Amino acid sequence: MSNFRNVTFGEHLFSRIDDNAYLQKLYRNILINYSKRLFGLDEIAEQPVNIGDALTFADVLSKSCGTNLSDIHKTRAQEMVALLYDMYPQNEQVKYYLGSVLANTGNFLGMDRLTPDFENASLLERVFMHFNMDYLSVPSDGGARFFPAQKEIYESLSRPYFSYSAPTSMGKSFMMRAFIKQQIMDGVKKNFALLIPTKALINEVTSELIESLTTLLKETDYRIVTSSGSMALESKHNYIFVLTPERMLYILIDDPDLKIDYLFVDEAHKISSGDKRSAFYYKVINKLEERHSNTHIIFASPNIPNPGVYLDTLSKREWTIGEKSIVACRYAPVSQLKYIVDLWERNIRIFDSYSKKFILLHEMGRQYSLSEVIARIGDKRHNIVYCKSKNDAIQFARDYADTQKPIGDKKLQTFAEAIRRDVHKEYYLAELVERGVAYHIGYLPANIRMQLEDYYRDGLIKTMFCTSTLLEGVNLPAENLFITSYKKGRSDFSEVDFKNLVGRVGRAKYNLYGNVFIVRLQKQEREEDLQKFEDLLKDDVPPQKLSIESELNSNQKKLIVDTLLSGSVEIHKSKRNQSEDNYELMRKTMLILVGDIVDGRNSRVRREFAPYLTSETESKIREQFSAPGKKPEDDINVSYDQIQGIEKLICDGLAYPEIKDLKRGADYYETLTFLNKLAVAFKWRIYENRTLGAGEGRTYTKLTWYTVLLIQWMQGHGLSYIIEQSIDDYDKKKREVKVDYNKWEPFDGSQKQKNIIIADTLEAIEDVLLFRLSNYFLKFSEEYKRQHPNEPFTNDWYEFVEYGTTNRLRIILQRSGFKRDSTEYIRRNADKYVRGTSDNPKLLKKELLECPNELVRRDTEEIQYNIPELFIDEGEE
Repeated sequence: MSNFRNVTFGEHLFSRIDDNAYLQKLYRNILINYSKRLFGLDEIAEQPVNIGDALTFADVLSKSCGTNLSDIHKTRAQEMVALLYDMYPQNEQVKYYLGSVLANTGNFLGMDRLTPDFENASLLERVFMHFNMDYLSVPSDGGARFFPAQKEIYESLSRPYFSYSAPTSMGKSFMMRAFIKQQIMDGVKKNFALLIPTKALINEVTSELIESLTTLLKETDYRIVTSSGSMALESKHNYIFVLTPERMLYILIDDPDLKIDYLFVDEAHKISSGDKRSAFYYKVINKLEERHSNTHIIFASPNIPNPGVYLDTLSKREWTIGEKSIVACRYAPVSQLKYIVDLWERNIRIFDSYSKKFILLHEMGRQYSLSEVIARIGDKRHNIVYCKSKNDAIQFARDYADTQKPIGDKKLQTFAEAIRRDVHKEYYLAELVERGVAYHIGYLPANIRMQLEDYYRDGLIKTMFCTSTLLEGVNLPAENLFITSYKKGRSDFSEVDFKNLVGRVGRAKYNLYGNVFIVRLQKQEREEDLQKFEDLLKDDVPPQKLSIESELNSNQKKLIVDTLLSGSVEIHKSKRNQSEDNYELMRKTMLILVGDIVDGRNSRVRREFAPYLTSETESKIREQFSAPGKKPEDDINVSYDQIQGIEKLICDGLAYPEIKDLKRGADYYETLTFLNKLAVAFKWRIYENRTLGAGEGRTYTKLTWYTVLLIQWMQGHGLSYIIEQSIDDYDKKKREVKVDYNKWEPFDGSQKQKNIIIADTLEAIEDVLLFRLSNYFLKFSEEYKRQHPNEPFTNDWYEFVEYGTTNRLRIILQRSGFKRDSTEYIRRNADKYVRGTSDNPKLLKKELLECPNELVRRDTEEIQYNIPELFIDEGEE
């Protein structure tokens, strides 16, 4: 009996088309000819390309079906015809086939931009194209259209559980926004939550939502919430939460009755990372499942082949996951052309994605610098330069800016003056932006970071030097991406992070392709450096695992169980060189595990530890941690041993120091004494040994500096004042400045040293005050209120740190969504823009929309839609 099965012609054709030697040669020659123009290498001979044959192949590839390579074929078809269009923009045949290919792939976004008048010569194909355009219409925006893969994913977002992956350029977040908007337009009254990996992304995602929804928010009584202190939570509405997993957990803890109908986990591959934040994803999902609220949980991740792995974070309840619950899309509406620019070996090579081999394009006649490479390739284009560290980003940006002349643009000059005023007059960034150059790093103040992004999108800033913040999902319309390292901090790139970074160049809204240049710097002379770059280009993203499976080894899991069996949660590093992230993941996983054992939850974390637990050991752990005072809490930032220490301090009479004079702020010595007591109770020597707990014996060497910053921050001082005071302190005390790893120099007043102090101060505010201290003050405030339930609690330092002021008006404005700097402007101009007192809900005049401060105007434009009750109605006195 025959084993043959029926095979369609299309399946037969497309399963073998990649082996066609002529197609491979055409593709290779198109790459070489495009690259010759890109690098301006006139001396290189043009390779022969039969344009008609190339266009025919592209048209055939765009109709690929019946194989698991169809998505890749469609992407390649777009790439070939887009490159031909770039080289021959006046060729009518090329333009026609461009329209045909875009129509065949369903890329109507690209078609609207490049070939809006395209009509297929075939009547049947014209009918099909218009049918497809109607079918792919975005329900909440009839003028926009999905890609076919987006449509498939969009229609699955209402499933109880769903996990999908797609290339970075696919617009995964757009689908979530479109779904939420359509639900609201349909009149549903539900709560939605978008989990995003970092605080830096909250502003961008919130702005995109408000831009999409505008007056719908007020008309349908929805509010966007970005923190547990949001004013919107004080009255009854439906909500769209835009939060990090940590902030989401705090909101769920604060409100046990809150129902979340849809949870969208964006950048879900972070659940696989060794980052300490991955633990919060497990806890948030557990909390939602505990509520029996039937929350729809949707995971979205870039590029990974097995998105179904994240559905494994759910408890083993009665839910069905079939093929329709998982989609792994490989079609990319934007292609990336990849090069190695080797400044050590002095050559340029093209990466041929067909053969996965490198084509030698050019041997350099002399040594080039990174700045020269960027200037030659990126002149008048949008460029992003990835750097492994903040110091590299700043230094490379300065080197490049030295090759550029000031642009003379008034907006950039005004922005530069604002940076000098708000940060420091000698801050490097100010002189860079005047030349159309900037660096984008995590500790930059939010208002400056957002303004940089806006000016980059507008084309005023052309070249941006970035660290791994770019990996977190910031959307910038880059045409060129220069990658200067295969590292992220001290760690090597994973394949998924590298593919995610590469996918940041070329955005579907702006172009069909982008250029990626891996620049092997002169200092990277080792052979293994080159091999690592090549491997990252060649290797596919492997199947992902959850962090608790891949990042914690068996010895660490045994250590966690042994620690709990001893009745303790005080866990020390498993090895001397263990990274802080891995240690924190281990510790937070332990806190989740003990809570799951005590409460009997069959969570994914508990299942991971099943090989290391028996019914007897679980019973012993449950018995020990069910005792009063030891029962685990949901907040995995702190453990019960820390809470016990704080309970005793407050019971013995400790309170926040009184701020007797709001202008002078808290007393320095009282504050330092208070922080030293917290250091012992919260065990900062163990859990915060690099920052709050740094030092030896009874001395906490960094607390003196943090105390000064804390007092100034709570007083409401601007960054420029705080930074100037830090610099003055170095000058008066002749302190040494850490200018490099283990290298210190006496303070000499140089611009270099001042910028190091500026960076250290900004980082301390962001990481120590607003993250670490803020979390500890929150626990102190909660415990203080628990022990003093009938006492007015107006001296809440958690609130003062969170908002950087003790001023009630500024706190209310920040709780409504204004940035800290914007609130100081409004406070200073209260006679123009504020009515009555800060107790009055209708507080602001609409004249604020026309104020001269651009940052305040931008805040106001968004907040008028999201918190309309803050503003006086038109005509109202």
